[in-house]
Amino acid sequence: MNSKEYISSGILESYILGHASPEEAGILECVMKNNAEVREAFEEAQKTFEMLATAQAVTPPNDLKSKIWDKIQQQEKVESDIEKPVIPIQTSVQQSEITTTAQDIKTEKNGSWKNFAIAASLLFLVSIGANLYWMNSQAEINEKMVKLESEAQSKNVAMQNMQQKLDIVANPDMKKIVLAGVDKHPQSKATVLWDTSSKDVYLNVNSLPKAPEGMQYQLWAIADGKPVSAGMYSEDKDGRIALSNIPDAQAFAITLEKKGGSEVPTMENMYVMGGV
Repeated sequence: MNSKEYISSGILESYILGHASPEEAGILECVMKNNAEVREAFEEAQKTFEMLATAQAVTPPNDLKSKIWDKIQQQEKVESDIEKPVIPIQTSVQQSEITTTAQDIKTEKNGSWKNFAIAASLLFLVSIGANLYWMNSQAEINEKMVKLESEAQSKNVAMQNMQQKLDIVANPDMKKIVLAGVDKHPQSKATVLWDTSSKDVYLNVNSLPKAPEGMQYQLWAIADGKPVSAGMYSEDKDGRIALSNIPDAQAFAITLEKKGGSEVPTMENMYVMGGV
């Protein structure tokens, strides 16, 4: 848990209100000694609660102090003059008034504390709600950022691949050989790019059915009437990665073979062919 998550967990408010367990309080005190961010957040929360308490405080009446002092003096006078029959009644009345005054003070104090507790609880709930909203918003933003970065990366890779293909096609030493579909597959078409200088062979598939599971297209060079494997085709190599190096050929053809290739072409699975 990082500092922001720890701060938003509510432990600061719980500690200030006295609701934190001894273990939680000990951990927070230790964290505040070693983490300036948590310590600053605690001080800020403490100031907020103090402001709430000040705002909710009830100022006692101006004459309350003199009233209590008068009651005390009257009680002392009654206790010193015990022979007067009215003393017990007066004492009882005075004690009742003092008790009532004390109860009023206690009630006002309790009311002030209750108001503070309610305000603090509301602030705590608002803080939790704000933090949850912020965390959810951050999660959505992070998710969108990851998605955008992924899309941008995919586009960059596609652009790089396209540039590689353009560079190969633009090579003046590159010879273009069109492979047309055979009788069984008239709609199929592919293009062989043969570097007459380096003798590297590239294959650009224009229109071939998707290879079934466990099968793969294999390029063949026909040299002196014999088929020679010119490499295995895969989409990631299309038009930009050389399949093999062929010194000499009079034609090229493509067959569908088991994944990994075959030593000899399966003629019934030939899709395209073209002469050099």
